[in-house]
Amino acid sequence: MPSRPLLQEITRAESRQIAAETLVIWPVGALEQHGPHLPVGTDYLTVEALARQAAEKAGVKIPVLVAPTLPFGSSQHHLPFGGTMSLSTETYYRTVYELAESLITSGYRKIFIVNGHGGNNELLQLVARDLALKHPVSMAAASYWTVAWDALVALDAHKPGRLPGHAGAFETSLIMALRPELIQHPLPHRDNVIGSDPRSFYKPYRAEHHGSWQAIDGYSDSPDRGDPERGRAYLAAIVDTLSAAMIEFYGN
Repeated sequence: MPSRPLLQEITRAESRQIAAETLVIWPVGALEQHGPHLPVGTDYLTVEALARQAAEKAGVKIPVLVAPTLPFGSSQHHLPFGGTMSLSTETYYRTVYELAESLITSGYRKIFIVNGHGGNNELLQLVARDLALKHPVSMAAASYWTVAWDALVALDAHKPGRLPGHAGAFETSLIMALRPELIQHPLPHRDNVIGSDPRSFYKPYRAEHHGSWQAIDGYSDSPDRGDPERGRAYLAAIVDTLSAAMIEFYGN
């Protein structure tokens, strides 16, 4: 392995040399409004930090290379608030598909897409499925909070607000731990906050209601319940479980 585990920092010769045996970690996020208090790059900044740290930890046991973070996602539902750069559903699918296929053409045979934005989740699952059907490769795609769900529930991350929610207590805690200087104060407050069901991120069905994001002013639960100490604990748990998932996937 080259001493520099970032794809953008190696040469084409190094890439050819390691491609067949290396797991590519590709973080994907979004650039979208995160309430009046968090930066629009919250998903991008968070998933990049998590993926790189998890890859570094996994790299002790397996050969890994981290691709540049895709900063844009499928975020049409946030456009009414401003501060959002989004790709449509169809364009996002094709963008991720073609960029991942470029890695395959370059010789990489194991690719793990780590997602940091809820609106990307289903589309990334389809990309992974479709590419593995077409090419002799192993593909994985997962949102970091689903990989780390049990570990986060063990830390009671589902109780202060929605897990992961959007710009609520959970994400506010993460940014407090990662980039506190980017947070605008005072933090918004809401009463009568309901947490997440600890059993699963998924519900029996998906419900969408027109105007629902505007009705909650673009953020879930009560951001002022965020806490940097909890954020650091959440980040550590996510890194541990993500790195374990990377190692497990590589060995399958």
